[in-house]
Amino acid sequence: MTPCYATQLQKRRAHLKVLAQACGLFFMTQASSWAQSALEAFPSKAIKVIVPQPAGGGFDFVARVLADKMAQRVSGGVVVENRTGSGTLVGTDFAAKSAPDGYTLLLGSVSNMVLNAGMYKNLSYDPVKDFEPLGLAVGYSYTLVSRKDAPQKTLAQWIEYAKANPGRVTFASAGSGSGQHVVAAALWHLAGVTLTHVPYRGAQAAYTDLIGSRVDLFFDLSPTARVHVDSGELIALAVSGPQRLATLPNVPTLKETGIANLELESWFGLFAPSKTPAKELQILKAMVLDAMQAPDVKERFERQGGRVLALGAEDSRSVFKRDLARWVPLIRSLSIEPE
Repeated sequence: MTPCYATQLQKRRAHLKVLAQACGLFFMTQASSWAQSALEAFPSKAIKVIVPQPAGGGFDFVARVLADKMAQRVSGGVVVENRTGSGTLVGTDFAAKSAPDGYTLLLGSVSNMVLNAGMYKNLSYDPVKDFEPLGLAVGYSYTLVSRKDAPQKTLAQWIEYAKANPGRVTFASAGSGSGQHVVAAALWHLAGVTLTHVPYRGAQAAYTDLIGSRVDLFFDLSPTARVHVDSGELIALAVSGPQRLATLPNVPTLKETGIANLELESWFGLFAPSKTPAKELQILKAMVLDAMQAPDVKERFERQGGRVLALGAEDSRSVFKRDLARWVPLIRSLSIEPE
């Protein structure tokens, strides 16, 4: 090999080495860019919010308010899907077993995330292990309403009648194990009376029979109950929260009636399956918090008689676990069971 040829070969090898390094750097840069693009693409399709109650009730209202606001940041939109059955069990279990990819969320409340844990000994889902809280948006008290044609016009009068006629008074719920069922059952137990439970598939069916005088009483979320009270179709007897509602200022709290030392406020928020990747969770938490803190969202909740919470993920987890520790032992001590 001549000196001239050797020099040319060395130069060519050096050139190829530089070219290889350049190509490697290019592909590494592209891979990083593609990975970043994939992250930025989430969410790249519609997000589904599972509501474990029928359309028209409190669950559905909160879900649609949040979905409308979140949809402004999701190219594919945010879709509310009502999956009903067995109180809130069917929809909640479906969400727990959905693919943990960030595209299926659950509208959770005290009912399906706390009360069910006390009501059912063998839940098909674990509220703590199967879900990651994204944020709690709003809290609502329950309002106890009665059919308007009944001679009893106060809670005390209904309790007196129920004591004299065990099992004759009927109370509706949106399903066994629902919040409406538990707060009512706890009240009757503490008041020492026996009433007959009539479970329905959702609040709207219960209202149809209550307004038609085929059932006597119903504890429902205050925003939906208020519509029928304001229209004169039903009579409001008491509210379950710690204070009277501005929308029903003349209606006493349960404590004020002297019947029972009982309070319950149902919060609502969004949850994701627990194995959802951390980066997707981070995006979802920020998206949910922005939606909850939006002035128009707060105004809609307040207009419906809600107490705005707008709690981030960590604060939501604290409230969630606090209520589990408070209500699960109480429900079990009262022997409240699904029927």
